[in-house]
Parts: sequence; C-alpha cells; structure tokens
Amino acid sequence: MQGIRDAVRAYILEQFLPGEDSRNLTDETELKENGILDSLSTLKLVSFLEEQYGVEFEANDLEPGKLATIEAIERLVLSKQRG
Repeated sequence: MQGIRDAVRAYILEQFLPGEDSRNLTDETELKENGILDSLSTLKLVSFLEEQYGVEFEANDLEPGKLATIEAIERLVLSKQRG
C-alpha cells in the first residue's frame, strides 16, 4: 500500500501541478504559501483524503497549519484514523 505522504504528493502533482518535477514538492513545502492550495483545491484535497483513508474532517481540521505541508497532512490523517 502506498504511504500517505506518497499518495498525497502524487495527488497534488496530478491535480494541481501537472508537469511539475516531483522533486520540487517536498514533505515540508508550504502548500498555501507557495500558491499550490487555495480554498477550492483544499476542498478537493480533503475530499480525496476522506475517500482514500475513510476519515471524516471537521471544520477545525481545516485550519491552515493542519494542511500546510504534506508532512502535516499525514499527521492529520493518522490522528483521524486513530480516533
């Protein structure tokens, strides 16, 4: 099974950065600050995560810091899976 970070990176590259070199999107890349995620793309990403990992996000899960990087997204998904 593909790791969360790899799956999120692949999704972002495919959906929001087509043609971008995957080496330019690290686990620590600031997604909103670099213009990769805006409000619409954030909603698309959240829908993908909910479907892919069987989790449900609440409004407070969408705070900027929780979706700031691929690393932060992985932490959020894992915390939702645990309970």
